Amino acid sequence: MARPQKEGIDYFPFDIDFFSDPKIKILKARYGVDGIAIYVYLLCEIYRSGYYIQFNDDSQYIISDDLKMSPDKVMQVLKFLLERSLFDNKLFQSDAVLTSTGIQKRFQLAVKERAKKNPIQIEGFWILPEEKTEPFIKVKSFLNRSGNNGNYSGKNSDISREQSLKESKVKESKVNKSKEISPELSESTRQEAVYKLILNDGSYYSVYLEEIQKYRELYPAVDIDQEFRKMIGWLDSNQENRKTKRGINKFINGWISRAQDSARPVRKAEPRKNSFQSFPQRDTDYDAIINAQLQDM
Repeated sequence: MARPQKEGIDYFPFDIDFFSDPKIKILKARYGVDGIAIYVYLLCEIYRSGYYIQFNDDSQYIISDDLKMSPDKVMQVLKFLLERSLFDNKLFQSDAVLTSTGIQKRFQLAVKERAKKNPIQIEGFWILPEEKTEPFIKVKSFLNRSGNNGNYSGKNSDISREQSLKESKVKESKVNKSKEISPELSESTRQEAVYKLILNDGSYYSVYLEEIQKYRELYPAVDIDQEFRKMIGWLDSNQENRKTKRGINKFINGWISRAQDSARPVRKAEPRKNSFQSFPQRDTDYDAIINAQLQDM
């Protein structure tokens, strides 16, 4: 009886420049180590299965329980990973599948030795083009990236419609907020939101890369990223005190100013000088002067 073909891999290469990637830097700036943990968790699950996984309604709760994070945070991070192309967004919308061209390239390298004897049979969701696919990867049919291929067009239309609606709302919100914060920023910079602070009406106030750099220059003694995470946590915990669009800038600057003040070293009070010490002191022997005057009398 033929031995069943192993689907996943036991380990995958981890790039030493992982944390130098700008996308990973933004992921960490927005979600801290939780964002990194969710991304690496998903990579492990994908490689355990092979080169993709299907994400369903239960997935977010399983990840939430395993990593001890809220399901909402899991979905926020996943949305970021899709928006920044760390996973293929188009395939996720059509089939709720998580993979990427980078994942599939690394999968090819990992199975190369065993695939020389037994080529890997690929049934679906292979997004690498034919010219970049190794000969030992036998793909039944390549997906058409133009959108004309039925395999890519939507086994899960409900997910696609819901995701598209959410994305359109987010994009509209980003454009509106960027105009309020800094109209002179370029369009590409406006879309690089680093932090989002929730307002009293439930909408978000986006803080962009250029804004963060400005705060770092103005408040060098403060860990700006840490303070923004504290602000987000405070606004989430104190819903009755969430700020309006008009008051949020004042809130941010006030918060960081207080952090700057607390970060400054306390100067010890110097002992108060005698007022007479303000004048030049002279070494005069007054007893000798008086004795000399007495001798002249």
